[in-house]
Amino acid sequence: MNVIRRMALAGSWYPYTGEAIQKKMNKFLNDNKFGPAERYDSSKMSERSIIGGVSPHAGMDYSGPCAIHTYLNIFKEKIPDTFIILGFDHRQIVKDSLLEEGEWETPLGNLPIDNELADKILKISNVIVADKSAFIGRDENSLELQMPFIKFFAGKNNVKIVPVKISSHDYKTIDLISGDIAQVIKSSKKDIIVVASSDLYHENVNDKEDLRKFKEKDEKVIEDFVNLKPENILSLGRRASVCGQHTISTLLQISNKLGAKEGKLLKHYTSAEITQKFGYCVGYFSGIIYK
Repeated sequence: MNVIRRMALAGSWYPYTGEAIQKKMNKFLNDNKFGPAERYDSSKMSERSIIGGVSPHAGMDYSGPCAIHTYLNIFKEKIPDTFIILGFDHRQIVKDSLLEEGEWETPLGNLPIDNELADKILKISNVIVADKSAFIGRDENSLELQMPFIKFFAGKNNVKIVPVKISSHDYKTIDLISGDIAQVIKSSKKDIIVVASSDLYHENVNDKEDLRKFKEKDEKVIEDFVNLKPENILSLGRRASVCGQHTISTLLQISNKLGAKEGKLLKHYTSAEITQKFGYCVGYFSGIIYK
């Protein structure tokens, strides 16, 4: 029996219907303030230059214009075979795990799990386990918010996914996980992209000066991303409220093992800039890594 991971946040965090998602995505693409203000057209390059990227995971109206930068740049080069999506464990009760089979439901249609790639990771890893329960529920927004973007750009193409939940926060374990995933990517003939799902700082801001200082904190994380420094990001995240520092660190370590040359910031803004209100604030950034 084919296992389907059902949508849990459609209708609240993002639109429920395919028609509404299409409309929302096109709005983000045309947004000249927070979005890329660019039409999508895949160039179908023979050689890919992008290893992966970072995409935020808040409610789509907040972080969607930021997230679409990452997926637009990836799909512009060519349509990938498989995405390995690194998610944040909000519950902090599960092991480092992956979803090894089935499909992930989106309003635009289901995304199939690349069970062949998932099995290869499980066979060589002493850390990652198969655990369907780690991917169920409304608190799994870090992975679920990525799926409509992938399906939107994939269209009718059979793009597959391997959802991975990163729970470990220590550098040594993350290095082991990264080594396992990088090894599988190196040995595969598929076009595989790695995306880390992460928001940045979460704090209250009361005025413009607070917001300026808030964005400076975000920028320190972004600087380490651009300079491919995974240990720095992990250390910064431990001292702060970054929601996914270990997913970014894992992405950077995988990328470094695959010969990454540079990271590039695509977009950075905050929820306060979206709402035009002070109060509880979250930072969002999108970026890609080149080889």
